[in-house]
Amino acid sequence: MSSSLANGEDNHSNGRVSNQQRWLPRDFYPAPPPPRPPSRCRYTAAHRSSSTVASVKGCCCCLLLLLTFISLLVAAVALVIALVVKPKKPHFDLQQVAVSYLLLTTPTAGGGGGGSSAAYLTLNLTMLFTAENPNRVGIKYGPSSFTVMYHGVALGVAEIPGFDQPARSTRLVQASVVVDRVDILQTDAVQLVRDASVSDRVELNVAGDVGAKIRFLGITSPRVQVSVGCAIVISPRRQSVTEKQCGVTGLNV
Repeated sequence: MSSSLANGEDNHSNGRVSNQQRWLPRDFYPAPPPPRPPSRCRYTAAHRSSSTVASVKGCCCCLLLLLTFISLLVAAVALVIALVVKPKKPHFDLQQVAVSYLLLTTPTAGGGGGGSSAAYLTLNLTMLFTAENPNRVGIKYGPSSFTVMYHGVALGVAEIPGFDQPARSTRLVQASVVVDRVDILQTDAVQLVRDASVSDRVELNVAGDVGAKIRFLGITSPRVQVSVGCAIVISPRRQSVTEKQCGVTGLNV
């Protein structure tokens, strides 16, 4: 009996609580929570991405400015050198040619009927070149080579090692050509025999390239290449040069 009464009282009290909750004013209920702010991780990632893009753009701009500055500096230095030094083309000329040995032999008659169509040339030449530097600064010459030709046929090559030349100076450079029994065939042989035995006049061409660089305050200019060509006439009987004509045939930078 007592338990039933207790249950009845509890039910009654619960009913009252329910009625009270049902009739509570609307302001009594708590307000819904505010929306959550955006994740800080997303904000940080976006910020890092924008910072990276800005850094890359800044580096590109700095690199472009640096390259522009270097180009302007190089142009300014080149202009100063051109105005102060006023570089001039160096002169390289064949001054003298000495014939130390010249021998022209033909095959014997027993060699067949073609003896007149071939000849063997043995020739020793000593060439003396003049290198003139008209500039206010020194010049560095690179290794050069000159080819001796007869009617377009190469007979030998004279090698000249590189050397340094002071400002406004003239220097003599010697080179030797040794031609050892070079076979001259067909019409060239006939013409060579006629030139040597009848006319006493053998025409040779000497051609080569000379490369030079100008040095100023530790700065070396671009390489300037001069092509030199000479036409010389040799007398086999007197073992000497009777005519010589040289000139610059080209200039390449």
